[in-house]
Amino acid sequence: MKLLSHTIGIFTNPDKEWQSIRADKHSFLQVFLSHVPILALIPCIAGYIGVTQVGFELGGHVSKLTPASAGSLAVVTYLALLIGIYLVGEFINWMAKAYGVEGDEPTRHYEGTALAVFVTTPVLLSGIVMIYPHLWLVVSVMGLAAIYSVYLLYEGIPILMNMSKERAFLYASAVLTIGLVGMVTIMICSVIIWTMGVGPVYQHHYQ
Repeated sequence: MKLLSHTIGIFTNPDKEWQSIRADKHSFLQVFLSHVPILALIPCIAGYIGVTQVGFELGGHVSKLTPASAGSLAVVTYLALLIGIYLVGEFINWMAKAYGVEGDEPTRHYEGTALAVFVTTPVLLSGIVMIYPHLWLVVSVMGLAAIYSVYLLYEGIPILMNMSKERAFLYASAVLTIGLVGMVTIMICSVIIWTMGVGPVYQHHYQ
């Protein structure tokens, strides 16, 4: 429960919370498994409800996906989120050596993973908006969450990694770049999967 309390603190007092996260020194498994599998369910479940029960506008009509189609896409999205956040954490851990982050391997591994977990938390929480999948609402809410995530990244690295703000800025920029590349890669893979016949199956259009 203490680990989950960081989720609230990262919004109310991020500087203090980053210091608290650094002081915890939990294991990689503790910080990853206590957060990501739970938080990643939010956009997947909300999205499933949104596209099967509420519907979304497509070509001037309100469209819905079949439960089976939405379920398979939700599972794929869930797995992609787990793998994506894990890989971002591993990249941060790998970059730690290049930027001279102090501490032994388990400590660096925890800090890098914790950074990936808590930086992505706002975006995962904002996924609740998918329960009403109106395009501009989703883009606005998740866009604001992404901006806050970038703020947390630049604010958290100098505290969590105990480095100067100058080096931390370069470190954070490198992490942000790889995160953007990862997003594009996931989008491309999604398109490939859809073209292989695993794409959405629509219910009847509704006026």
